[in-house]
Amino acid sequence: MLYTVTLKDPYAEKRIFAARVIAVSLIVAALLLLLVWRYFSLQILDHEIYQTQSERNRVQLQPVPPKRGLIYDRNGVLLAENIPSYSLVLVKEQIADFDQTIAALRSLIVLNDDHIVRFEKRQARRRPYQAVPLKFKLTEEEIAIISVNRNRLPGVDVDAQLVRYYPHGEMFAHALGYVGRINERELLEIDPVSYSGTYEIGKIGLEKYYETTLHGEVGYQNVETNARGRVLRVLERTDPEPGADLILNLDAKLQKVAYDALSSAGDRGAVVVMNPKTGAVLALVSTPSFDTNLFVTGISNSDYGELRDSLDLPLFNRALQGQYPPGSTLKPMLGMAGLHYGVVTKEMELYDPGWYKLPNDDRRYRDWNWKRGGHGARVDMDMAIVESCDVYFYDMAYRLGIDHIHDYLHPFGLGHVTGIDSTHERSGLLPSRDWKRKMKRAPWFPGETVNMGIGQGYMLATPLQLAVAISAVATRGQVTVPRMVQSVGGVRLTVPELPPIRSKAEHWDVIINAMERVVHSVRGTAHRIAKGAPYKMAGKTGTAQVISIAMDEEYDAEQIEKRKRDHGLFVAFAPVDDPTIAVAIIVENGEHGGWVSPIARKLFDAYLLEDGQLVDR
Repeated sequence: MLYTVTLKDPYAEKRIFAARVIAVSLIVAALLLLLVWRYFSLQILDHEIYQTQSERNRVQLQPVPPKRGLIYDRNGVLLAENIPSYSLVLVKEQIADFDQTIAALRSLIVLNDDHIVRFEKRQARRRPYQAVPLKFKLTEEEIAIISVNRNRLPGVDVDAQLVRYYPHGEMFAHALGYVGRINERELLEIDPVSYSGTYEIGKIGLEKYYETTLHGEVGYQNVETNARGRVLRVLERTDPEPGADLILNLDAKLQKVAYDALSSAGDRGAVVVMNPKTGAVLALVSTPSFDTNLFVTGISNSDYGELRDSLDLPLFNRALQGQYPPGSTLKPMLGMAGLHYGVVTKEMELYDPGWYKLPNDDRRYRDWNWKRGGHGARVDMDMAIVESCDVYFYDMAYRLGIDHIHDYLHPFGLGHVTGIDSTHERSGLLPSRDWKRKMKRAPWFPGETVNMGIGQGYMLATPLQLAVAISAVATRGQVTVPRMVQSVGGVRLTVPELPPIRSKAEHWDVIINAMERVVHSVRGTAHRIAKGAPYKMAGKTGTAQVISIAMDEEYDAEQIEKRKRDHGLFVAFAPVDDPTIAVAIIVENGEHGGWVSPIARKLFDAYLLEDGQLVDR
């Protein structure tokens, strides 16, 4: 049987070919439709999205930090300004290999590990494409080196900005405070938008208290950049609003006199000078001090360690934070309390054998060291203040009682913050029965009241509080809130009014006349400063014990370590008939207020005299 084998089926091949053509055509058509849809989507539907992304590659929105407000003294002397400074900045998104870039920079300029660590901290809290400083205060040589090598350092640039500068450095450190780099804690507290492009913030003092006013409002600008991120031109700009300038009540001349008087002898201490009528703080000094410019762009670990570990505590603001027993500087206010409550009179006299004893108590509370034999048989209020008789005030305090003492002294600004426009002010301590019961869980004892009579025991006050208190005496009961700033942005600030201390005019006369004799009487404890003065002063010396001396022992400075000797204090005001200046001074381990009082004379002369003649203040 024969079979025929068909080698080729043209009809089948045509069907297969037609099917393949149709399949390929459908695929090609589908791909063409997909491509057309993609083109349509890109060009029509998503046009604005991709246009915006394209613009972002070419146009960037950059913050323009505001200029920080300037600070001037009452006479227009510039105390805090802004100066140009150049920083090395990096934009990490534009850097392909960060480690390689850092290595290249290390080969060009000095970079240490601190620079890298701080950069990483700043980098962690930045926005995308924001330039982050790596090194501040570039030298001209460093700027030139980086500029020459910019073509091989993508993402690396030199940024010019204004940074804070304090022309007087140490002299105003504790009065003005300083600005420093924004840290992580502060970043959580501030508005990140308002501080865009700003690296500094007020840390302490006036710089922190008036931070919002000094900072200003941030601006913005749209800039066109090339592929490497270099700015080609500014397309649009909204200028920032600069911070307001501050005019202070501080007087640079007085500040220098006070600073030189304390620091020239290497003394640790504080001076506060006020106008007793207005509360204007004319000078505020704490020594030793420090250079605030070290903190502006970030202080080095070695410099900060030296300041932090110093036994003299240069970072400690003694004027606002130092709490000391006021010693005999408290006696004018205590004398007013005794007269006010009728415990003593102007004429009442007391026998002073050199010691005082409570009823049914063998302990002797002795008079101050130079008067161990007592002040005599007839000590009245005037003599007790002029010669600083402790026994008189022991007896008066005991008869007043702690309740009357606390209630009368509180309005003088003691035992609570004064409300000064600065930071970190301490409240001091004006003890009471309730305070001791709460803090010590013990009753109040009569012997503690006796110690209060000479400003010792639990009693503590800051130099600022003593300045406020003596200002209230100078104005016969007008209590003022101390103010460092006079005006903000040209607008004069109002000072809160406090209720006056009510007392009879004759009581003020007794105390103020006695304080005048402290300075102008040959028996006064500060008589050395009155010589040749063309005006009348009133003052009170004080001594604050640092270590306890046993009842039968004598205080011998030569046998005591310098840092354990008594503190010397002095409060005063002038002219007596129309006071325009009041001072409070403490010199740690200065031993006696009489040795401290010459500082007050220098301040009075500087403020009240011109060419040796009195001027109207």
